[in-house]
Amino acid sequence: MKEISPKRILVPVNGNPTDEEMVSLACTIARRTKAEIHVIYIIEVKRTLPLDADLPPEAERGEMVLEQAERVAGGWEAQIQADLLQARDVGPTIVDEARERDADLILLGITYKKRFGEFDLGRTAPFVLKHAPCRVWICRQATE
Repeated sequence: MKEISPKRILVPVNGNPTDEEMVSLACTIARRTKAEIHVIYIIEVKRTLPLDADLPPEAERGEMVLEQAERVAGGWEAQIQADLLQARDVGPTIVDEARERDADLILLGITYKKRFGEFDLGRTAPFVLKHAPCRVWICRQATE
């Protein structure tokens, strides 16, 4: 079996409980493979607004989430590159960032949620799984 040795890891964060796990996992992998870690927070801009609209509350939340990711990485003595992005849709933006950064691996954390009584992946995870140019690891939050 071929060893997985990513050199560029993309970690989308959004303030979910899985963010810390995903950043920690990226740091663990990076320690072994000397990979670069890129953490992104994406502000989804409504279509009624210009894409570059000034959204202070959302930007403040994004900065807080990215700062937390940097603290987690600091605990692992790892360096990350953290970016705040604005886009119309999260899934396509994650895929575009993976292509642009030539990522070898996307670490995507998802929460456990139900829709109509059934577990639901939402929109983002299936899109990323279908279109990503690299490996995608999904970590689902534990059920309570």
